[in-house]
This record gives sequence, structure tokens and C-alpha cells, in this order.
Amino acid sequence: MTTNDRLLTVEEAAERLGTGVRFIRRLIAERRIRYVKLGKHVRIADSVLAAYIAERTVGPVRAGYGLVV
Repeated sequence: MTTNDRLLTVEEAAERLGTGVRFIRRLIAERRIRYVKLGKHVRIADSVLAAYIAERTVGPVRAGYGLVV
């Protein structure tokens, strides 16, 4: 997280990932994603979402092992 990072609401984070709010809240509850707690409000840094996406991006299958590409 950088100092100029935009802090997103749970709703904004869900929209960015194309998921429901419930999924984001589950990630937070299971501590699978970093978040910032501001009183009773929860915020997720934009860079945290970018890192989450990058860590879970699956690369293409390489040719070989009988696969037809």
C-alpha cells in the first residue's frame, strides 16, 4: 500500500472485481485480503486489489504434453 493509494469501500472493491459485496466481506473476515479499519468502516487500498488480482491470475497453458493449441 502506498501513501497515494485510493481507499475503496467494500462496494467499490466488489464492483472493481466484478463480484458481490458478500465475497469481499468474506475475504476480509477470513483475512485473505489486507484492509484498513477506520472506526466501524472498512476500506481496501486500490493496490491491494491489484496485488490480489495479480496473485490469482492464471497464465496460458504451454503447448506440449499432447495439448493442441
